[in-house]
Amino acid sequence: MSSTGTPIAGTQAWFLGTGRRKESVARVFLRAGSGKFTVNGREVENYFPNHAWKHDAIEPLKFTSLADQVDVKVTTHGGGVGGQAGAVRMGLARAISRFNPELRPALRKNGFLTRDSRMKERKKYGQKGARKRFQFTKR
Repeated sequence: MSSTGTPIAGTQAWFLGTGRRKESVARVFLRAGSGKFTVNGREVENYFPNHAWKHDAIEPLKFTSLADQVDVKVTTHGGGVGGQAGAVRMGLARAISRFNPELRPALRKNGFLTRDSRMKERKKYGQKGARKRFQFTKR
């Protein structure tokens, strides 16, 4: 990939999928290859040390049995590691559906293409947080 984050034009086309989760955004580039998976220039095992996060991130590949047939490059930013894993999951599913449109109905049915819309609730004025109030004193 070039310094701007876009893949270098080669013999094979890259398929892009964008995923979002909470405050995280992931751009997933996918092409036919040998099974390399990098996130921000690091191996997926190193970037997501927690087994649950790694499982979340690579689940669409395992579901479609493409794990050893494609190369994946991910650039992700914002939020925490858990949110980034969810963003990678969605971006990867979108890239797979562009790579092979026949897999789209199966990905949709199993919830890989559905955006998780849960976001952090905003803090309200006159309160300590989104729900928590300041301490009430009767006298």
